[in-house]
Amino acid sequence: MPRESLTRMRERAAQIEQRMIGHYGEGECSLDYETPFTLTVAVILSAQCTDAAVNKVTPALFEKYGTPEKMAAARLADVEEIIHPLGFYRNKAKNIIACAQTILTEFGGDVPNDIEALQKLPGVGRKTANVVMCEAFRNPQGIAVDTHVFRIAHRLRFATRNDDTPAKVEAKLLKIYPQRDWLFINHQWVHFGREFCRARNPLCAGCIVADLCPSCGKEA
Repeated sequence: MPRESLTRMRERAAQIEQRMIGHYGEGECSLDYETPFTLTVAVILSAQCTDAAVNKVTPALFEKYGTPEKMAAARLADVEEIIHPLGFYRNKAKNIIACAQTILTEFGGDVPNDIEALQKLPGVGRKTANVVMCEAFRNPQGIAVDTHVFRIAHRLRFATRNDDTPAKVEAKLLKIYPQRDWLFINHQWVHFGREFCRARNPLCAGCIVADLCPSCGKEA
């Protein structure tokens, strides 16, 4: 099979995005939140566990510690008790308290609307920062590459085997998709990954982009 040009790849990506918009709209965040701060905390908690599991603990967590001021003053043991059902809860509890303290001391109590500043917060890496920038501020500076986006990018052949890290996959996607679409890719692809492009046994029959996917019906 001849190598696909960047121009053709962009054309195919635009067609895929049209299908995604038609099926999922802009895509909804799977995490429950009310403010940029509660979103930031929820995304930190979602590392290596499901969004559904996070949504079960955050109502009690945010009722007590829903602002940076309250979280910064929380006792570690109390936060650990609330988020205990989540994986790595001890480290996550330390991070969200430290995150709140940093927001207070370095950013005047507001979650920064800046991709680099966000990554200075404890527990916040590139993926979390991208989610906050897109979802809370609608100011996309990149695309959050989680397990769904990583898998789908490879199956759509927008990434190659050499793109073996989230950073490499993101760099490829940013060249293919225009910035206006960066807002939507993560949420749409998360839903798409759950509905069709599953990690095991993808449902290629009936897939909304089957005719645009080089992997459909083949070993992905």
